[in-house]
Order: sequence, then C-alpha cells, then structure tokens
Amino acid sequence: MNRDNPEAVEPVLKRLFGNECVTRVNNNEFRIDAELEGENAKEMNRSLLSELRRTERKTRMRSKWASNETTEHFFDYVLKKSTKTAVIT
Repeated sequence: MNRDNPEAVEPVLKRLFGNECVTRVNNNEFRIDAELEGENAKEMNRSLLSELRRTERKTRMRSKWASNETTEHFFDYVLKKSTKTAVIT
C-alpha cells in the first residue's frame, strides 16, 4: 500500500489487522500479511481500499489475494492478473 499521508492510515490498518500483521516498508508504504475470511478477493479488496480512502483519499493499493489454488493481483479496484497454482500434496 502506498499513500501520501501514512500517519493517517497506519492506525486504521492496525485496527483492522493488528500490530503484528502491519509492517512499514519505507516512509509511505505498508505490507500486510494476514489471513482473512470473506466472500471473494474482489469484495475484500474493495472493502479494504474503500475503508482506507475514507481516511486518506489518495491511497493507492497493490494487493495480492491467495485462496486455495488461485492468486489474484489488484491495483486499486482493478483485477490485473489471476493465476492458478498447483496444489502440492
């Protein structure tokens, strides 16, 4: 995640994910590693970005959501790539 005002959204991220899941990568980017439950990646991505934009309107987000055998990559609200991964048993 990238934003012009990281101090404004950091408390929101920590409230949503907890301190242990939120890592500041540099001055205005965050990495979030968490397990979430929801309807689908598109809806969870939309909900998260909408929540962050209520705090900081210029928030930009690149995200990767993995579920079962599918990984979906988003830029803001747009799905950029969806890939299937092999399941190792």
